[in-house]
Amino acid sequence: MIKNKRASQLVCILIYVTSFFLSYLLIPESIINTWLKITMWHIFATIFIYLGSVLLKNSSLYDPFWSVAPVPIALYLAIQFEKLLSLQILVLTPIIFWAIRLTRNWIISWEGFEHEDFRYIDLKNTNKYKAEFNNFFGIHLFPTLIVNLSLYPIIFIFTNNISTNIYLCLASIFTFLAVILETVADEQMRTFRNNPDNFGKTMKYKLWKYSRHPNYLGEILFWYGIFFMGLSSGVMPYWTIICPTAMLLLFVYASCPMMDERSLKNRTDYKEYMEVTSQLLLLPPKNK
Repeated sequence: MIKNKRASQLVCILIYVTSFFLSYLLIPESIINTWLKITMWHIFATIFIYLGSVLLKNSSLYDPFWSVAPVPIALYLAIQFEKLLSLQILVLTPIIFWAIRLTRNWIISWEGFEHEDFRYIDLKNTNKYKAEFNNFFGIHLFPTLIVNLSLYPIIFIFTNNISTNIYLCLASIFTFLAVILETVADEQMRTFRNNPDNFGKTMKYKLWKYSRHPNYLGEILFWYGIFFMGLSSGVMPYWTIICPTAMLLLFVYASCPMMDERSLKNRTDYKEYMEVTSQLLLLPPKNK
């Protein structure tokens, strides 16, 4: 077991770089469809990360994949299809900002391979075969497919003959502001937790007074921002609303309930907080 945090980070970087490169080499040259190439790369890289997590006996190796993988995908599209610099800036800036913020958050909070996310431990707390099924499909592949689907709208910007327009500008600003919301929420929570006097207490101030998961709200709005950017192309079919909606459902029915359940077990005041505070939307607390 790698116990040092810095050593864990270096091993993680090495595995990711190797996985990304090998996944690129595995894509057959006969594949013409751009998004199929991207999806194959995304899945191959996930499989390599999964194998690394099995080898290291820690599924938290997958954690930064959520925020890291979309960057090379977006950059590949920007390089592959030469567009106006202003258009590239409007699309890439919020995505890269989001990736840096989320990856930084992981670097700060991750304790190394000595620690594994409680959600992964719970999913693997079953018999050997079901645990491995949950590990591959539930922890690794399913989130990758959700991110891949949610990122799909940006291909309509790069693969069609469109120019910078007011709708793309507004969508880019919306996406950027969603990341700001997520950042502020996380920083408020980090400041609260860093105060020893707050140990065992529930954060119910500032943004967290109005939503139990304002950081998740920012994440969901970010993916709707990606959808709005794709919609600004004027050629994206309306059925693609399923792209960000899949992300919404993941948080509403999986991520939020898992966090709520854990908080109910660990904090005596969380039940009351949960009864009066909205799950996601920033709403005034309910009167009891």
